[in-house]
Amino acid sequence: MELRHLRYFSGVAEEENVSRAALKLHVSQPALSRQIRDLEDELGFQLLERSAKSVRLTEAGRVFLNEARAVLLRAEDAVKAARAIATGGGDLHVGYAPSLTARILPPALRAFQAESPKVRVRLHDLSTEELLAGLREGTLQIAFVARPITSMLRGLRFEELLRDPICVAVAPQHPFARRRSVTLTEAAREPFVAYSRKEYPDYHELLSAVFSTIKARPRITDEHDGVSSLISAIEAGNGVALVTESVACLAGPRLKLVPLSPAPEPLIIGVVSAKSGLSPAAESFVRCAKAAVAKNSRGNEQDPRPA
Repeated sequence: MELRHLRYFSGVAEEENVSRAALKLHVSQPALSRQIRDLEDELGFQLLERSAKSVRLTEAGRVFLNEARAVLLRAEDAVKAARAIATGGGDLHVGYAPSLTARILPPALRAFQAESPKVRVRLHDLSTEELLAGLREGTLQIAFVARPITSMLRGLRFEELLRDPICVAVAPQHPFARRRSVTLTEAAREPFVAYSRKEYPDYHELLSAVFSTIKARPRITDEHDGVSSLISAIEAGNGVALVTESVACLAGPRLKLVPLSPAPEPLIIGVVSAKSGLSPAAESFVRCAKAAVAKNSRGNEQDPRPA
């Protein structure tokens, strides 16, 4: 059985007429009929019921048609993927968390697009669990996340890119905004806004770990499903939040990020991929991200002022 047999059978089934199918497939009617009969002989059962002017699928033919279409589609996808690699094009699916990658993703994307203009980058803003699932399912090639716990990395590889300091975000009019730093004990007395526990359990694990040093729990009064609404809630004075310094790139003057004293361990940000390795496009994108991190680090050394 060859792919042409499946294409011929699918064409006849769609047209319900051998003559019309032959015209559409650019093959002679006798040759098309012979190919279909050869396929039936190989399978050992009838796919079509024939009359003088038309053909009709048997029950077995209907089942076989669905499977034949799926095989043809997979073959077409395989050709497209191989052609994209051969010509240096195609799609690259990249997962990310906006609040963690604001400093490195834009310059990495610009550099990559200049280097690989034929590759179209598809960005996917998802929770950590969704990102890791996408990598395992093959719908994502790489993902930029905070380092997950080891058990979440089954079958995946994590490579560290940078360490992002943790601070407290407040509205510009908040009393903390005039401080050079605040203690965890002082921060714990404030109402907290946070990411949704259901969608971002790793963020709540971070909160617990940071505040465990003073044996206190932040009083969470509001939860949000994304960084945009979190910034708006803080700006409106609904509470304060524990964030990384990268959030300054998204919030700008809308928030004030104040260092904590003593400073908690910074959040480790990195890239996750399948252990089987990276495609050339994904490898190139990671290289651009590393260059963006290096450039950002040099900029911070020249301008040590807090964000």
